[in-house]
Formats: sequence, structure tokens, C-alpha cells
Amino acid sequence: MNGYKHLNKREVADMKLTGFSHTKWERAIDLKKRGQYQEAERELKEALEDAPDHFLLKASLADVYLRQDRSMEAKILVESILSFDPQYPQAQYILGEIFFKQNLFEQALQCFRQAFQKDPRPYVILRVARTLSKMERYEEALETLDSALVSERKNPGLLKEKALILVRINRLDEALDIYEKLHELNPDDSFVRKEIYRLKGKNRPDEKVIHELQTVVKLSSGKDDAQLHGFLGQKLKGAGKLEEAAAEFRVAQHLDPNNVFFLKQEGFCHYQRKDYEKAIQTLGDAFRKDPSDYIVKKSLEKLYTTLQNLEEFTLLLKEILKDHPHNVKLMGTLKKIQKQVNERKP
Repeated sequence: MNGYKHLNKREVADMKLTGFSHTKWERAIDLKKRGQYQEAERELKEALEDAPDHFLLKASLADVYLRQDRSMEAKILVESILSFDPQYPQAQYILGEIFFKQNLFEQALQCFRQAFQKDPRPYVILRVARTLSKMERYEEALETLDSALVSERKNPGLLKEKALILVRINRLDEALDIYEKLHELNPDDSFVRKEIYRLKGKNRPDEKVIHELQTVVKLSSGKDDAQLHGFLGQKLKGAGKLEEAAAEFRVAQHLDPNNVFFLKQEGFCHYQRKDYEKAIQTLGDAFRKDPSDYIVKKSLEKLYTTLQNLEEFTLLLKEILKDHPHNVKLMGTLKKIQKQVNERKP
């Protein structure tokens, strides 16, 4: 099966995938898009048995590892690629993502810039701009985006990133102009529509904005818009109307099940209302979907401590670890909580 075995590593790396390994790689990409990372990992490992040194397969597997919070394994793979080709763009990009996750933004920036030299596509320049923004180098980030927008004038990702940075530095009118342009390009983009409502309502009384949003989400054009329901939830939460806010976040999450933000916000509303059972249920579901969220984890720990039921928290942690067996931080939390449980036993 291994048609590459008589070639050296560099020749294998440069070859196009064919036959068995190409089919496996395509399946893995499709599985990755659907969030089925363990299945994607299996397909890529089988492809690598056929082409064990192929850079694209290794980089793809590293990406799948990273999406499972397995940064160390991802780093080992990309470093093995870079030891043969220090400029390989996919490896530089993934190494940049690893540094970005670790908040090592200077190193991430260097990697993204090196990746861009060989692969000048918008998704790479987007990461350069976002990293600069994280470093609070906003003008550089805007210049980076503007240079890309010269040839990609209608690229929604670049335009959204520019609008987000403009909001961060309080240039709200310019951000609103961009969102209105994006709305013209795609009237169905609910995030853009929500941001337009949010920016237009900045200097207006919350009660008036809430009333208008409550009207909009009852209309046929707004009732199925998760972002608008979520924004209404945020405004209601800010106004102290926690029960109504939780209901809106629940609607938003039902409309957009993959957006864990809405689930978290509903949980925090229940927490503030001191409805601890609902808070545990909702935040527990959110933590299953995003076990890297420190605030959700600490909130659950406080909830279970308040209810004097830390043993139940250990069961939740064990359940999540089954799906994320390489999450070192989660293992550490489980050991800490388990120790507290054992110390409290008579």
C-alpha cells in the first residue's frame, strides 16, 4: 500500500496526495468541519501509514490535535515538519495557533507572518491582525487589514475583524459603516445585524432599546434570529431582568445550538438569581461543550461547594475527561477536587 517508501522524506513531503491517503485526508477534513475530531484523527493516522512523512497529513493531524486541546502533541508534529522545511506555511500557522492559545503573542505573530510569506491568503493575514490586536497594537492591526482589503474589498472576515478593532478603540461610527456595508453584502448575517442594532443603540436608554428588540424578535424577520435574541438577553441581563434574560438566551441557544455563549449566559442568569439547580444543569452542559472555559469551571466549583456536593462535581469532571482525555488542566482540577472530597469524608 505504501507507494512512497522508496522516496526520501523531502520528496514525499512535496508530492501530491493520491489514492488511499488522499481519500483519507478528504474524509478527515470533512469530519473536522463537523467537529468529529477523534474520527478525523483516525482517518489521518491511517493516511500517514501510507505516507508517513507527508507534511500536509502531519500538519492536518496537528490541527486536529490542537482542536482537542492537545497542544503538546500538535507542537511535536509541526516541529518535525519545520526541522525539514522551516518555511512550511501550514506548520508555521499551526505553531502560531499554539502560541496564541498560550497567550505568547509575540511568538505567534512571528509564526503567522512567516506563514503569510509563503501562503498570502486572507485567513493568515486575519490571524496576523488579530494577534496584533491582542497585543493592543491596534493601528498596526488596522494597517494590516487595510493592505489586505485593497485586493479583497468584500472579504467578510477581514471587514468584520476591522469593525471589531474599531469598536475596541471606540471608533464606533466607522465600525457601524463597515457593518452596514457587510449587511448590504449579506443581509442574512445575524451577527452583523445584531452589531448594527447594538451600535445604533449605544447612546439611547436601555429600556427603549429593549422595547424595540422585543418588538423585532416577534416579527417574522427576527423571531428566528439567534443573535438578536442573544442581544436582547444581554440587554435584559444588564437591566437586572434575569428571568427574562435567561428565557431569551434559551431561545437563542435553541436557534443556534453550536453557540455555547448563549448557554453560558443562561447559566450565569440562573446563578445570579440563586437558582442553583438550573445553574448547575445549564453551566454543566456548557462546560461539556467547552471544558477550557475557566470562568464556567470556577462557577461550577462554587455552586457544588455551596450545595455541599463536591462529589457530584468530580463525577461531572470524570464524564468530561472521557471525551477530553488529554486535557491536563481538567485532570489537575479533578485531582484537586477529589482530594477535597476525601479530606471531608469521616
